[in-house]
Amino acid sequence: MNGTAWDRRLSVRGDGKGLIGHAGAVLLRKCADQTGLTGALGGVFARLGNSPMWDRGVVLVQLAVAIALGATSMRQIALLTHQQGVFGAPPSDSTVRRSLEPIGADERLPIWIARVRARVRKHVWALIASTEAGFPWLRVAGKVLTGWIVIDIDATLITAHSNKQGAGATFKKGWGFHPLACWCANTGESLAMLLRTGSAGSNTVADHITVLAEAIRQIPDAYRAKLWIRVDGAGATHDLVEQMKGLNTTRRTVRFSVGWKITEIDESAIGKLPASAWQAAVRQDGTVHPHAEVTELTGLDERAAAWGVRLLVRRVRPSARDQRQLTAFEHKTGWKYAIVATNLGPRGLRGIPGSHQLAFIDAVHRDHAEVEDRVRTNKAMGLRNLPSKTWNVNVGWVLAANLAADIDAWTRLLGLHDQADLARAEPATLRFCLWHLPAKLVTHARQRLLKISATWPWKTAFLICWQRLCALPAPG
Repeated sequence: MNGTAWDRRLSVRGDGKGLIGHAGAVLLRKCADQTGLTGALGGVFARLGNSPMWDRGVVLVQLAVAIALGATSMRQIALLTHQQGVFGAPPSDSTVRRSLEPIGADERLPIWIARVRARVRKHVWALIASTEAGFPWLRVAGKVLTGWIVIDIDATLITAHSNKQGAGATFKKGWGFHPLACWCANTGESLAMLLRTGSAGSNTVADHITVLAEAIRQIPDAYRAKLWIRVDGAGATHDLVEQMKGLNTTRRTVRFSVGWKITEIDESAIGKLPASAWQAAVRQDGTVHPHAEVTELTGLDERAAAWGVRLLVRRVRPSARDQRQLTAFEHKTGWKYAIVATNLGPRGLRGIPGSHQLAFIDAVHRDHAEVEDRVRTNKAMGLRNLPSKTWNVNVGWVLAANLAADIDAWTRLLGLHDQADLARAEPATLRFCLWHLPAKLVTHARQRLLKISATWPWKTAFLICWQRLCALPAPG
């Protein structure tokens, strides 16, 4: 009986004052302001020459914050209404629309915005490197890729549930859009994203080259010396491979690993491999994988010479789920094969012992699968659905979603880097623990004080994050 009597003498009223929901928005907005992003975006829109009542840089950041909180449409910017005592009145959905539309309509604006994002990112990365945790170098197969920035390229599908400009039939027989994007595996940032129609191809070379170039321009100069680019089988085009080779200069080393579509020529080469050629693969933690093996195929495969790449082949015992997709050769041998093309030479990466080993290269490329996490989290922050029927507005929304991903990543890397359960948490977890935390706003001695619950389990993390963000130096 006691367990069901909790509501005795309890009533509910809707006349509370000074109450703030989603108080974690102050962390996200503080991060955007303190790093200089809000002001920089405002300066970009000011170059258009008009003088709207709203600072459109503020509107874009407020929308990105709302998206991080869970907004899925322009109208849901209204969820910031109950934070009016902190941020002031939020923009209306029509103001948001007027701010987004020029991003897709004026070809100058995306270029200007990309430049200021790169400038702000340079400042943010310097701040991240100065934290106690330091810059997040990738750890793969038990080794730390110190000095290497890893770029993951991948496309995804966004379903359209109504008639929208640019929506079309997708290769998976759905209807919607097919954006292509680059993510930084080190930080989880969304470096560049190209909104494409639903009928856009998975291996369109021009799109891959465009989005990769935009992503590299987002990386600060001091971090461009060593880049590793990872692409799945959609990137296995000769022109893209040649483009990535051409990125190498006397001051920049670019290595890539690309999924490889297996043909009968490749299977014939695999069939020539002696049993002794195979060696155990390794897991991401560096331990031996008991059911996978790798070897080099370069010298036996004529396609490798034609493309000027090394070919590594991996084999695993097929699961019941794989049986329908196996080729006749795979049925015959009892193995499922996957090939990776790379330009990483037999000496490996300078300064990283063991990086010449085939098992290491295989593990680094398989780590590309984590890009699916980036896709999933970006869809949880605004990209599950494009809210407008107009292409230009949706282009602006995609940019806002990218900004939300960046602000989320920067807040964690700068303010929560030592909080094990929050530093790499999913959006839903951060919303539960921090972003959606209720608070009370009080005024005393001409000061505003935002009070959060003294018993909230993540109170300390919230307060530490706020203090760290407040202490960030302004951009130079």
